[in-house]
Amino acid sequence: MQYPIAIEWGDEHTAIGIQIPDIPGAVTAGDTFEEAYNAALEIAHIMLEEIVSAGQPVPTPSSSFDHRKNPEFADMGWGMLEIDISPYLGKTEKVNVTLPGFVIQRIDRYVRDHRIKSRSSFLADAALEKLVRT
Repeated sequence: MQYPIAIEWGDEHTAIGIQIPDIPGAVTAGDTFEEAYNAALEIAHIMLEEIVSAGQPVPTPSSSFDHRKNPEFADMGWGMLEIDISPYLGKTEKVNVTLPGFVIQRIDRYVRDHRIKSRSSFLADAALEKLVRT
């Protein structure tokens, strides 16, 4: 799932800060963008674990457009952070799905080309993205 991130660019005296507005408490920094990005992934997983442990649902990502209206994020850059939320969604269940062969071939090609874990992972992500928009 892709979550928007707010980036506060540092300088030679200040670290680069990253906030994930849709995940409460997910704020971090690093001396380089790569360090800050990796730290953002780490804090996202820590906070998601805490949220789920407290019995709360996994927060769904909103549009960065919505966040940019917030004065708290004025003058910040924006990016996206890909987070595998499947560990926080509960026990997996096996289902039987019938799809046209052409669709399966396209899914399998996409999974292979984008190095996605599996066809099931792709379908779960696609379903969650669709559910977020409704």
